[in-house]
Parts: sequence; structure tokens; C-alpha cells
Amino acid sequence: MASMEEDFPRGGTAKKSTESKIVVQRTEVDNLFQSNEQAETKKRKGAVRDEGKKLKKPKTGKEKEDALTLNAEAKCVEILHIKNVKEGMLMLGCVKEVSDFEVTVGLPCGMQGFLSIRNICDSYAKLLSEQLDSADTEEICSLPHLFYPGMVFRCVVAKLDITKGGCLSIQLSINPKLVNKALSSSSLKAGMVLSGCVESVEDHGYIVDIGIKGTNAFLPKKAAKDKHNSAEELKVGQYVTSQVEEVKNEGRVVRLSVSAQACAESDQGWNLTNLLPGLLVKATIKKVTKHGLILDFLSSFSGQVDFLHMEPEQASSYTKGTEVRACVLYVEPSTRLVGLSLRSYLVQPGSRLDLPPAGGDRIGEVVKDCKMPTMHHMSGAMLELPDKTMAFVHRNHLKESNEPSNENRVLAMPEHTCRILDFSPMDQIHFASLRKSMIDKPFYRYHDLQAGQVVEGTVSVLLNHGMVVHVSDHIKGLVPRTHLSDIVLKNPEKKYVEGMKIKCRVLSVDAENKKLYLTRKKALIESSLPLFLSYADARPGRVSHSYIVSIKDFGCIVRFYNSVKGLVPLRELSSEPVTNPEEVFYVGQVLKAKVLQCDPDKAKMVLSFKAAVEGDSEEAAKPQFDCEVGKKLEAKVLKKSVNGLEVAILPDEIRAMLPTMHLSDHTSNCPLLWESLQEGDNISNLICVNQNKQNIALSKKPTVRWSLEEGVVAKDFSEITVGMQLIGWIKNIMSYGVFVEFPYGLVGLAPKSAMTDKFISDATTAFQLGQTVIAKVTNLDEEKRRFLITLKISEVISPGGDAQTRLINGLQERRAVTEMLAMRDNSDLRQQLAALSVGEKLKLTVDTTKDTGATFKSDDLVGATILATKHHVMGVHLTPGQKVTAVILHIDILATCVHVSILSKLVGKKKSLTEGSKYTAMVQHIDKDFAVVSLDDTAQLTVIQTSSHLNEVFLSESDKLKPGMSLAVEVIEPSCQEAQGLPLVSWERSAPKRQRTTSENQTGSRGHRFGEIVKGKVRTVKPTSIQVTLEDGSTGSVHVSEVVETAEVCQRSFPTSLVKVGSTVTAMVIGGREASSHRFLPFSHPKFTYTIPELTLIPSKLDKSTDFKAVTAKDKLNSYKVGEEITCFVSKFNPERKSLEVTTDPCITGTVELLATITDPKDAGHPEKLYKLGQAVRAKVVEVTSKPHRFVLSLTGVHKLEKGSVTLGMVTNIQPQVGLLVKLPFGSMGTVAVTDLADAYRPNPLDGYSKDQLLRCFLLGSENGKWQLSLRPSRLNPQQAKPVKDPEVLSVDKLREGQIIRGYITSVGEQGVFIRLSRSITGRAELQQSTKYFVNTHKVLSEHLPPNTLLTTKILSIDKEEELVNLSLLPVDTGKSDVLPESLRLPLRLIGEEKKKHDIEKKKKKKRTLPESEQKQAESQVPKKKKKTKKRRSDDNDSGVEVYFREEEDMDDEEEPKSDSVKVTQSSAGPSRLQVAAGFSWDAGLSSLKPASAAQDEDSSDGEDQEGSSKPQKKSRHELEQEKKAAEKALVQREAQLMDTSLRPQDTAAFERLLLASPNSSLLWLQYMAHHLQATQIEQARTVAERALKTISFREEQEKLNVWVALLNLENMYGTEESLKKVFERALQFCEPMPVYQQLADIYAKSDKIKEAEGLYKTMVKRFRQSKAVWLSYGTFLLQQGQGDAASALLQRALKSLPSKESVDVIGKFAQLEFRYGDAEKGRTMFDKVLTTYPKRTDLWSVFIDLMVKHGSQKEVRALFDRVIHLSVSVKKIKFFFKRYLEYEKKHGTPQSIQTVKEKAMEFVEAKGTEAAN
Repeated sequence: MASMEEDFPRGGTAKKSTESKIVVQRTEVDNLFQSNEQAETKKRKGAVRDEGKKLKKPKTGKEKEDALTLNAEAKCVEILHIKNVKEGMLMLGCVKEVSDFEVTVGLPCGMQGFLSIRNICDSYAKLLSEQLDSADTEEICSLPHLFYPGMVFRCVVAKLDITKGGCLSIQLSINPKLVNKALSSSSLKAGMVLSGCVESVEDHGYIVDIGIKGTNAFLPKKAAKDKHNSAEELKVGQYVTSQVEEVKNEGRVVRLSVSAQACAESDQGWNLTNLLPGLLVKATIKKVTKHGLILDFLSSFSGQVDFLHMEPEQASSYTKGTEVRACVLYVEPSTRLVGLSLRSYLVQPGSRLDLPPAGGDRIGEVVKDCKMPTMHHMSGAMLELPDKTMAFVHRNHLKESNEPSNENRVLAMPEHTCRILDFSPMDQIHFASLRKSMIDKPFYRYHDLQAGQVVEGTVSVLLNHGMVVHVSDHIKGLVPRTHLSDIVLKNPEKKYVEGMKIKCRVLSVDAENKKLYLTRKKALIESSLPLFLSYADARPGRVSHSYIVSIKDFGCIVRFYNSVKGLVPLRELSSEPVTNPEEVFYVGQVLKAKVLQCDPDKAKMVLSFKAAVEGDSEEAAKPQFDCEVGKKLEAKVLKKSVNGLEVAILPDEIRAMLPTMHLSDHTSNCPLLWESLQEGDNISNLICVNQNKQNIALSKKPTVRWSLEEGVVAKDFSEITVGMQLIGWIKNIMSYGVFVEFPYGLVGLAPKSAMTDKFISDATTAFQLGQTVIAKVTNLDEEKRRFLITLKISEVISPGGDAQTRLINGLQERRAVTEMLAMRDNSDLRQQLAALSVGEKLKLTVDTTKDTGATFKSDDLVGATILATKHHVMGVHLTPGQKVTAVILHIDILATCVHVSILSKLVGKKKSLTEGSKYTAMVQHIDKDFAVVSLDDTAQLTVIQTSSHLNEVFLSESDKLKPGMSLAVEVIEPSCQEAQGLPLVSWERSAPKRQRTTSENQTGSRGHRFGEIVKGKVRTVKPTSIQVTLEDGSTGSVHVSEVVETAEVCQRSFPTSLVKVGSTVTAMVIGGREASSHRFLPFSHPKFTYTIPELTLIPSKLDKSTDFKAVTAKDKLNSYKVGEEITCFVSKFNPERKSLEVTTDPCITGTVELLATITDPKDAGHPEKLYKLGQAVRAKVVEVTSKPHRFVLSLTGVHKLEKGSVTLGMVTNIQPQVGLLVKLPFGSMGTVAVTDLADAYRPNPLDGYSKDQLLRCFLLGSENGKWQLSLRPSRLNPQQAKPVKDPEVLSVDKLREGQIIRGYITSVGEQGVFIRLSRSITGRAELQQSTKYFVNTHKVLSEHLPPNTLLTTKILSIDKEEELVNLSLLPVDTGKSDVLPESLRLPLRLIGEEKKKHDIEKKKKKKRTLPESEQKQAESQVPKKKKKTKKRRSDDNDSGVEVYFREEEDMDDEEEPKSDSVKVTQSSAGPSRLQVAAGFSWDAGLSSLKPASAAQDEDSSDGEDQEGSSKPQKKSRHELEQEKKAAEKALVQREAQLMDTSLRPQDTAAFERLLLASPNSSLLWLQYMAHHLQATQIEQARTVAERALKTISFREEQEKLNVWVALLNLENMYGTEESLKKVFERALQFCEPMPVYQQLADIYAKSDKIKEAEGLYKTMVKRFRQSKAVWLSYGTFLLQQGQGDAASALLQRALKSLPSKESVDVIGKFAQLEFRYGDAEKGRTMFDKVLTTYPKRTDLWSVFIDLMVKHGSQKEVRALFDRVIHLSVSVKKIKFFFKRYLEYEKKHGTPQSIQTVKEKAMEFVEAKGTEAAN
């Protein structure tokens, strides 16, 4: 099809295909009858024809049905909501802002989207990546070059993202492929208006990408210039809207022009599938609704115009049938919804949209007095602002986000206050919000913030370079890392957590780029010095806080707010000379700086730290203000701020601060006083509490004033002593405690534990900021000048009469507030209210009555609210209009509200009180810190404080006083003048009364006392307790242990089952429980009463004659003895711990662990089935302590472990070296040795055991607190056990020489194979007694003999004193096969004569240099890799890493035995670390690098030397000489070693030293890796490899490859499939790919990963099919695997892939491989075939001869030679073959055969001579 063609046709016509014609017809039809299915795809193949036929038929229908529309019209016109936006939706957008990587786009209906730099078009993305790769960043064509604010374009919704805050974010794209997705080349018509992006700039115009495959669009330069009328050329990626001028070659070539937009016509083939936004259409109004219009356009489509897009001036002229021009705004493809606009700025072509309206930038402004003319229910409402401009409020913004919507209520409000949120360029209207939360926000935009402002924010996230803080929802700032604190924080995450509220100061704000920088430096936030926000502020002589941003040799550069910065030169840094500023100062340090000179024009400033410090002292000398702490003052209010009052101290007018919290001792009075004080008012009775350089702090707290006057105060830290009492106030509340400030600025900390006598879980809720407290000093820290205090009421003594004084002060403050408010407003009502007092009676009229109470009216108090709660009208029937007498409880002057009561007992006649009389008072009304109470039936009211002590805290609601509570009060003064004549009382809470439900008048029961006999009826019977309803209606409880006499309890019976529900019982009170916590309280205090009595039914206790004492839990617990058997009752099973809880007494619970509850492992699954709740069981006491409370019991009949007994145990760990670790009952641990697991040893002894398995164990004995256990059946059940195959060996005496015995390997070392014969005896078989083969290192054995291998051995000798057993594993001794398999092809050990001969030769060789032998020794410590396949020839038996170093034969270090490393046995460090039970000692091969003296100083690890080293003997002179010589010799050797490059280094330092010398030597790097692998430090080896790759020069390709290969090897052995793949992929990037593939294939083959190797080879022959080496390598691999047929098939493939000139060589090579690995006969045939065809290839003949000599018989070889010497090739070559023939015969033939060859040679020479002569 035409559209499939990719190239750009330059003329000529293409053959027209029939299909495309039909498509053209199809589009016309498409327009008419489009069903509402999904849009068709671009490629319509065979189906197209049929559709065309089907749809042609009903064409006549159009004339008949005039109103036919193809998409259903909307039921109600509403604006486009973000929830209806879907991916793929097309819209018209307008650029709002352009940044380098993103364009912010305004969309219809006030929505906003983002266009990323990635979503412009393909050619632009390609151009960007090219420019980035070329690193020429100068010419990058960024987004500001392509877009300008106000530009209108078509876009498509590419993706809907959810932002972190959970909002939707619309990601847009203008990629023509997506925008014009629905168009195909065949549907293009002249006149269509399309959008595209410039793909490339040509000589005469631009190729425009219009996103249609197979179509090339061209825009001539001339056409472009006319329109853009600017000389600037269009750039690649630039968006253009253009009109199709002509379409050539069925849409393969399109010419465009940028003419003014014409209307889209229906014959252009537009349909609902490909309709594009931005098109102008002629439309007819079909329906006019309140919320918008419905139009018909393009003959039969329906679209809607919402009210935002109707032209406001013409709104009245829109009627049905009117013709209008409209612009398509958005198209929703799935629902076929089309939005249109009639606004002139969109319909008149080519106009650029205004961004901010003419009225300036109003975004963020709060506008009052707005009217709401219309409400559109589905969309929102229009607002008319006072300046007559309109704004739109979206329906979501008519209400708070969490409220239900009530649009009618909003519409009914006469005036509105709104905040302008944004300006929508597409709708040319402001969007506003009526949400109160939005309007109240202090910061809505970055413009609202100024530098120097202190703001509160929330920590959002910690980054490397700083911390992001959210000041409001969408304003976030950065606190740079250096500004997180006054000092540099190493671990900021410890100080700041996400969501934490913090105070910051704005350093600078860049509103345009939305950048905000904040500081958390306390010195800057709390600074009271002037702020330098610009250079103009920095006048010489002024001092401000600065922070250091850079430290140079010539001084420090400091910075202030915004970008004000200056220099402090070296001389001005300090009064002492500073030579190196970096040592004295640090970046981020805050210091005061004084301006010396400043030039605002040049933005330069010089400052001084020195002058700032000296200046302070000068200023201090001037009497700036004279105000001593403790002085009584009067002051005038200057200004009210949120946190307090700024005042001027009279008469000198010195400025000072009076914080709100210092206005009163009562925290609730502080805000009232603040409210009532006005600027200009005078305040008396102030006192100065602190004075520093910055300010004076005043207080009006009466208690603090009293403490200063009485001198109960510390003026300095030095005056504080432990035990001192001080009065202060809460300054700061933290999670760990509260900081309390005292006069003179002293601050102490009350930790959480010292805050209250009660337990507090949350320290932040107990006290209030500013609360006055009494504190007692408990600790002093002289060094840090800190002190700790306690606020516990029990530990502080409050001054006498404190509570009454505070009450009077509080009431007087309230009175003062009332009077000030009454005076100020001149309102009659307030003055009338001020005249009222508590207890006064009023005549009132009932206004309304409700369930919650009643309201009243009074003729005197017009406008006041008078109300009584339901408690205060109880029992009185009220009707509206009724006259009543009421008594005043409380007057709230601010709210003009009076609380009254009409209860008869309060309104009645007052009875007089006498001093000292006691009453029960009832709380009637609570008002914050005060409560109104009534005294019994005296009808007297008075006021009390709700807290009886300064430090009292209310942790829960139940602690606080509530109306209806009873208190015990004592009258102090019957009528107190200061309290307006009310009585003054002291009070305390009376015991809480039981609430009676039956009737209100019933008297409270007084609870039950200890020893009281009571009767009751059984209510419920539970297994562990019985509930009894007593005669007085209360409930008692009987514990299971208090039902039957302990002696009569039968084992396994249920005591509670003996009592029947409903029966009557007599019981005695023996204790009680707290109702809330159910804690048992067995106090025997006579006056103590219980809430829930605990009873007993035991007859002996009820007997009056016996004196029954109460016993505390502690005494009861201490009466139990360990080992004693007691009766207890099952109370619950704990499934997590699998333990049983039992109870012996109401107050004592004990625990029984799982292992002490069962004796049979079968019961372990469900131990709870054995014991039922409430069942009586006999238990033995295992452990009992009262502090901490522990009571542990056992139900198995034993309470401690004894040697020789059998017990249950649980496996906790399985260790190959030790055996099983077992947890035993009663907290013990034990081990089972491998030899004690069974009577007959098994090959893998630990296989049958798993963690948490339960076993029966026999206790053999205990050592160091650990038990030795045995699982042998002969120990557990000696009667039923079968005969023992492998008996226990208890001591060496039981063994005899020549005995055959089995045992398990513990380890294999240089000293031999160690075999465990029993848990205490380990034998050794020396290496030569271990195998008949010759092994040069023990590593070979350790690979084949992992720990716990079962072996049969023969005892050769026993040393009973040393307890050493020598064993043999040789087949001749044991009769078993050798421990090493034959397949290793190892040489047999030499014995007898041969051995002697070998030894003599060895001695001769030994005279070589020392370093070589040392090297051997060093290498012998390196384990060999276990080979699974047969050892191949030398070229294949090297290890992985050093593939390239044949000379390093022994560098197999990393191939640690895999099996070992898994089983955690000895590492390659060898047995020197291993502790074996029997006392063997081995020579650990002392490193010969140590000088002899050093070797002696060390503790010898050799057993043989132990005696020698134990006694220090005096050495003779000769010995000393010898030693000296030895040390000298060692040093010489050491020097030689350091110089000798062939020596392997022994430690990291040595390697690092050598690497400095030759960093490019891969050999060294690989040895270094091997060194780490020897110690199984896999990670370090990896790190070394990575370092090598970075260090080795890029020119050394081979060296780098070596390291890559080593790394591949490493990952293959120790890494995962994944890590190997990653290394391989990286290696391919950095090296020639082919050798890397080859190396990995070799590695796979060597480690027997055949499948992986084969897969890799298959990839290789595909990827490098031209490379001969790859085919050969694959062939070799196949033949080595014995796949001869596959190799033959491969050869055929190779011959096809490779050039023909290579085929001879390839066949030759394959033939060689057949000889070497495959079938020699096959190889011969191949050579024969090739050489018959190419007889002159003497090189092949030569190879053939070599192979035949190796593999063929003499007869065949001679026949071959005879063929060769008769070849017709040059004489020189024949001469060479004769020479070979002769050599062969000399080696393998007889004198006759040699003669024959010579004769043949003579014949040849003669024949050649005659030829030459002729």
C-alpha cells in the first residue's frame, strides 16, 4: 500500500492501488454514518472493501432525516472536569510558562497540564540526544526557543500521573504521531488544517513531521515567511499549524502553507474519529440551555459550548437556529464528546492569547464583597468582583474539601470573600476559591514571602544537599545542608524526621523561579539585630548576624539575606592575629559582623568580626537601660503581637516584652487578659524576670513575683544547690521531658520520669506552655552548666496558703478583665453583666426548653444569652413564658452569656456558715481553671480552683472535675471580701460514689472489708473463677484455688465444677480487685474497702474461731521452696511461647515451659490438649524469686536435670563441626556429638535432624554449664536396644592397636586427616597413611573428604599419656577401597628402593635458591580446585582466573572447595585455627618471613616446643652468636625477597607496594585477588578487580582483558547467574567482544556448565559467523563433549558461512580436532579427501604426518611418507619430507628400513638430475 513506502519520492508517479481508491470513498461515507464504536485504526486491510459496499446503500437517507446526528448530544452542558480527562484526549492548549525542560500549559476550563521536553517530536528528541552526546552544549535548542507564553497549540493527553500529594497531573504531548493518530495518508485533503513539528530545515523550506506514516509534508520557506513575518527561520522541533495546499501521489507528498485558518468543510473528510481541536467550523445552534449551548456542525455532528466559552456580549443573541463560527476546544475520543468555543480570541484566526489580564497580576489576592450572579450546578459559579470583572469558582471550591456541598446556601449569601487562584488563558477568566482554608492561608504564592521572615513549616524530605520544608501546600523551600543547624550535622536524620514541625527563617526567595531558601540556624532565627535585606540596609556602623560561605587565605566571605554578601578581611577576623582562617572558622558559622564600608551600586561591602565584638562591650557601657531583675515595675502597652505585648517601662520608656503566658498563673486567664488590654493601657504589678543584651522579659505571674520578693530564687548557676526549691514556668515541652525557666534566665530539665507521680506515656500532653510550677533541683552538671529538676507533687513542698492566694489572685484577674471590657465598649449590656456576681438571684422568664436544658429572658439584661443545662432544670417542669427565680453560676462577659440554675436547693434561703465546719460539696459548673460548687443544703455557692496544686496534671478526662462530682470541703473564711463575699474553702476529693441505676436516692454502698462474711447467689461458673452476686447487689469473685481445701483437691479434677449456678453460698472477703485494672489487692488495712471483693468458700477459712491473716503476694511467693510439690490450676496456654500458665492463688501465676509440660515428643504439636482450663495439676517448683517476679514450675515430676537421666530437648542449631545444639528444660543447653547420634554410624549423620525438632536425650554429664547428650538407643532404652555396631569409646584405654574402628572426619590439614572416634577422642592419619596415591598437598584430600565423612580406619599406635591415636586409612590396613578415586589419575606413592633413589635426586635439587622453595611453600597453602572431569592435558588444567598465565601453575587459590565453604569448615587459613578435642599439635608453617628472633618471641603454637618455651634458660655466648647470625641471615633473606619479583607477596601491604610500582600488571592484580580469595574474602576480591579495571591504562588491552576474565571466573564460582551476566555485559562494552565470549565459553566448559556453554557458543556462531576461530572453538567443545555428529554438522555450517578460501584450512583444523578428541579414523578420511583435492598443500601434509605418527600404525605412517615423496612439488619441499622420513625411521625403524629411505632419496635425486639434463 502507498502509505507503507518510507522513502521521499522525487517525482514520477506510483502505480495506483485499488485499495487506496476505496479508502477515499470510504472517508466521505464515514462522515455520514459513523457508529459509536471505537475509532478505526489507520491500517484498514481487507475489511475496508466490504464496509464500503455495505455503507453505500443508505446514502439517500440524508435528505429524509434532517436532524440526524452521529454523536449523542450531552444531557446537560457542564465544563470539562479533571475527572473526565482521559489519556488520548485531544485539547487546545495555551503556553503559560516555559522552563528549560517543561512547558506549563493552560487547558480549557482552568485545567493545567505539563509538556515535557521528551514529548515534542521524534526529530527533536534525536537532535537533543545528538547534541548531548557531542557535549557541545552551547547550541542546544531549548524549549524557550520553540515556545512563547500565549502560544496556542493542539495537544494530546499522554499520561495521567498521580503526584506525591495525591493530585492528578496531566502530562501532555504535541508529538504529531499522537495528535494526528487518526489520520492516514489516504484521508488527507487540500484545505485541511493540520499541526506538525519541523523535522528538518532544507534549502528552500522545511520538512514538517505531521505524524502520518508514509507521508512527507513540505512547507516552502516563502510560505512560512509571509505568515511569521519575521526573518528568523523555524527551528527543528518548532510547532507549526499549516494548511494543506495540495496532495500528490495519493498522499505521499503534501505541500503546506501557513495561511490564515479557513473553516473546516465537510468535504475535507473530517469525522468524529479524526476531528482535531483548533479547527474552525460553521455551526448552527440547536438548543440553548441555562448552562450553555448545543450546536450542530459539519453537517451532522453535535457539540457543546459551556458558559465559559460563550461570548459574553452576545450571550443574549444566541437563539435556536442561529449560525455561528466556532472553534473546536477538545475532543474526547471514547465518548465522542466535542467541546466548542465561541470566544472571539479563539475564533478570529492568528490571535495570540493574553496571559495576565489588563488589571495586573492578581493571582493570590484575597477579594472581599464579591457578588454571585449565577450558579451552574454541575460546574461552579460566576463571581462578580467589586471592579466588575468576572471570576469563576469551580464547584469543588465552593466548599471545604471535606464538607458536603450545599450550593443553594452559597448562592443565597449576599456577599462573598474569595481568593484568586489562577488565571486561565484558554477561558480568559480568573479562577477563584471560596474555601476558608485557602483564604486564611498566610502564604499562597512565593511572592507572599520576604527574606528575613520567620515561618513555620513541615519537614518533607532529607536530601544529600539539604532538607526540603513545606511552608504551605505548594510552597516548599530548601534548607541547605550547612543551614540545618548552628553546627555542621553529621547525621541530620537523627535530628529531623518527616512530618516534624519546625521554625525557619527565609534566607532568600526567587518568586519567578519558585525558589525559596531557608535557614534553621538558631542564631539567625532568634537574632534581634537589624536584618540586611539589601546593600542599602547595610549602613556603615550597623551590626548584624552573618554566616560564613567561604574561607580564603585573605579572609572570610560572609552572607546575609537575599544575595547580600561581603568580605571580612584577615585583619578584621579577630583581635588576635589569624594566619590560617580555616583553622579558626568553618563554613556555615554564624557570627556578628559590623559594616565598615558599603557600596550599594557596586554591591560590595567590607565588614569586621573584631569590631562587632568590641562594639558590644562599648554599647554595654552606655546605660542603654537600667532594669534589675526582681524590680517591681509599671509599664505601658505599645503593641500587641500574637505571643505577647510589647511594653515601655515607665517612666524611662525602656522597651520590654511581656509574653501572654506571663500575664497570670492561671493559663486560662492569660488570653482573657491579653484580649482585654489595649495599646496605651498601663499595667502595674509587673516584675522583671530576665534581662540580656537583646531584651528585658517581664512577668505578671503573682507566684513568680512572690518568689522574687521573698528571695526564693537563684541569681546564677553557681547559686543552685541540690534540694533547692524554685518557682518557674514551663518554657518548652519535648517528648523526653519539659524545660522549666526560672528568673535570671536559668533553665532546668524535668525528665519524663520526674514530671509526675503517675506514669505518663506522652510527656507532651501533661503540662501546658507557660504553666507556673514549683520545682526541686535533683542533679547538677557543673561542667555543662545544666541541672535536672523534679516536678512531682510528692517531692515539692508548696508554700502555706498557696492555693487560697492563687484562687483570690485568679478571681481578681477575672474581675479586672470584666471591668476593663465593661469600660471599653461603653455598652450597657456589658456594664450590667459586670455588676452581676456568682450566687446572685435573678427573676427570669422561660424562653425555650429542650432536652439539653432551657434558655431564659430578662427585662434587665436585653441581648444576653441566659441558659441552664439539663442538670440545672432537673425535676422542674417548665413552659415558655413561665416566671422563675434562678441563681447565677457563671458570667461570660466576652460571649455575653449567663449560666444559671433553678434547682430548689440552690435557689433556697442561704444558711450561714461557720469557720472550720466541714461539708460535702457538689460541683455545679466548670469554667476552665475554676469550678462553682454548692455546699450541702446551705444553698451557698462558692468558687474553687480545679487544680489543688500548681504542679497538678490531668492525664485523662477521668482525673478532671466534672459537674455532679462530690468533694469534701472545709470552710476557711465564711465570707471573703477579695472573692466578692463568697466563702473561701479548702477541698479534697471524696471517695468516688457508686452510681446507682435503680433509684437516685439510694445511699452508696460502702464496699466490703477484709474478713467480712457475706452471702450471695452464684451468677456464673467459669473454669478458673466463680462470679457471685452479693446481697447488696455488688458482684464478688471466687478464685479456683478458694473453692475446696487444698488437701482435698484431686489430681486432674475441676474444683469450680462442684458449684452450681443459682445456688446460695456463704463466703469471706479475702481481698479485692481494682475495677479498672483488675489487679489483685490483698491489703489487710481495716479501713480499706474494695470495688470487686475477692471471696473464699473454703470452710476452714470461714470458721470464726480461727484467726485468718491476709498474706501479700510477695510473702506467699517466698513461702514456696525449689523442689517442693504443690497443687496448681491451669489458667491459660500461651501459643506464641508454647508455654502453660498456672495459678496457685488469686495473686500468683506461674509459668511452665513446653519442655517441662510433656514427656513424649508426640504431644509437642498440641500440648494444650493434655491440660484443660481450671484443671488441678501437681507441679514441682523449679525457680522462685519475688524481685523480679519469676515463678517457674514443672509438670514432668523433675525440677532439675541429673546425670544419667533421660529428658526432652529441642534442636536449636546444627553445626557440622560440633553436632547438634539442643535446648533442654529449665534453661539449660546441651550438645550431641556426631558419634553419639546412633549406635550404627550413618554416612551423613546430621541429615535427619531439623531446627526445633524435639528429641529424647540421655544426659551423659555436664562441662562448663553445658550438658553432653547422647541419642543412642542403647542409652535411651537399654532393655530394647539392638546390638551396638559402633560402640562408644569412653577413653583411650578402651582402644587397642590393630583394632578396626569407624569414625567421622573433623578436618584435613597438612598434618594429616583428623578423625573423630568419640566425643572426646580424635585420631589422626598422617598423609602417607591416608592414601596409596602420591599427593603433594593435603588440599586434594580435603576436596574429597569433607567434614563428617564416615571412614573405616585401623589403629596403628596409641600414646596413652598424650592421648594420641595414630590411624591408617590405607586399603591394605582397612580392607576398604582408597579414599581418593582412581579417576584422578594420581601417581602411586613410591616405596622401598624407588623411594631412596627419588630422595637422593631431591637432595641435589634442594641446593637451589631459597626463595623458590619458599614460593612452593606459599603455594602449597593454597587449596586446589576440585575437578569433576578427568584432569586434561596441561593446557586445560589451569584454574579460572589466571587463564593467561601458564607460568603461574599453582595460582589456583580462589578455587576453594565449594563444598567446604558451604559447610563452614576450616577455611584456607588451615588447621592452625582449628581446636580439636584431642591434644594434637601441628606445625602451622611459621611464616619464614619472620626473623628468627621474632619467631621465638611469639608464643609457639607447636606442641613439641611447649616445654622448651616454658622455662626461660640462660643462653651461652655461643648460642647468642648463633642467634645473631640467624637473625642477620633472616634479614638478608628478607631483603632478597623484597627484591625478588618472582616471589608472591604475603599481605595486602606488600601487594599495594608492588602495585604502586607496576599498576598495569594484570598478573599482580590477579595475585592480589587470589590472595583475598584464599581468605574467602569474595567481596574484597571483587573490589580489587574493579580497582584494576579503573587503574590499568586503556592502552593495555590484553592486561584489561586478563582482569575481566578473572572477574568472570570469580562470578562464575562465587557469584550468582545474575552477577555473572552483569560482568559479562560490562566486559563486552569495554573489550573486543569476541575474546570475551570465548573466555566465558571456556569458563563454562571448565566448570562443567555444559548447557550454558552450548548456549553461548550458539550465540557466538551467529554473531561472529565470519570468524574461523569461533567455529573451531565450538567444534573443539562439541568433540570434547563426545558429540561427533554435531561437530560434523557444525563443519558443514561453517563451510557455508565462511569465505571459500578458508574452507581448506577449516576442514584441516576440524580433522586435527577429530584426531585429538574424536574419532582418528574420521580425521584420516577428512585429511585424505582434502589432500586429494589440494595435493600441493604441503603444510597440511606436514600436519597429517605429525598426527599419523602420534595416532597411526607404522605401516600407515610409511605408506603416507611414500605418498608424500612422490608429490609433484618443489625439490626443496620434497627434501624436507625425506628428512622427516629419515628421522622417523631412525627413531622407530630398523637399519634396513633406514637404508631403504636413503635409496629412495638417491633415486629421487638421480631422476631429478636426468630431468634437468634433458
